[in-house]
Amino acid sequence: MIDDRHIDNSWKSLNFLSRPDLEGAKTEYKEFETLLRTTATEVHYLPAHDRVTMDSMYCRDASLATDFGMILCRMGKEARIPEPAASRIAFEAAGIPILGAIEGTGTLEGGDVAWLDAKTLAVGHTYRTNAEGIRQLKAFMEPHDIEVVTAPLPHFRGPSDVFHLMSILSPVDRDLAVVYSPLMPVPFRELLLSRRFRLVEVPESEFDSMGCNVLAIGPSKVLMVAGNPVTRARLEQAGCTVFEYQGAEISVKGGGGPTCLTRPLKRLLV
Repeated sequence: MIDDRHIDNSWKSLNFLSRPDLEGAKTEYKEFETLLRTTATEVHYLPAHDRVTMDSMYCRDASLATDFGMILCRMGKEARIPEPAASRIAFEAAGIPILGAIEGTGTLEGGDVAWLDAKTLAVGHTYRTNAEGIRQLKAFMEPHDIEVVTAPLPHFRGPSDVFHLMSILSPVDRDLAVVYSPLMPVPFRELLLSRRFRLVEVPESEFDSMGCNVLAIGPSKVLMVAGNPVTRARLEQAGCTVFEYQGAEISVKGGGGPTCLTRPLKRLLV
């Protein structure tokens, strides 16, 4: 967010719901970071870059982590196009291998991609991720015997809104996922059930407050935006340990919850 002047000049054009408060955002982010660290998560930082916008704090979208290296995305939102190149600099500096990059007319955003298991990758066909981007993703994955499952998503609020697959799906354990079923394609929901996923249903009243955007920081150990008591209770009933952070400024206004604020690089299977 840099400073108040930068926020004033950009929040409307980036389609934030309202103007973020810088001091409030700093407080929220410190709480978010502290929760990550106290739950045994190793935290790395993407360096500053002069071509990215406030949207770049939602760093999930610019890349995809695989066992074979990172895939650099190609953003469907024009203002975010410089982000994958900025991520490449950070990955190369850290010695993190890069499997490839989405190119040409293809678009792919990390918020549209979720691992269902070690051999199955789900991808949403949305306004941010197109058919050519999905084709290129499959070309990267199929030589490694990874099945790519496509979930065509509805128009919903249109091209200007941020609506990813992970707006309606957050896997939080091997057989457990948080979902918002009213916007989920029936064949995709049936696929989850056929694979014996238990579904934690988010009520309509908690969809816009990011009840479905839940970050797994361990098996059935999750981090979510505060203010979604029904979803929290359902997660706890499903056996989850739940941590919350205040996210009015850094999450709700920009449409990016805890999954969006992080780019997981490696998870240990237990």
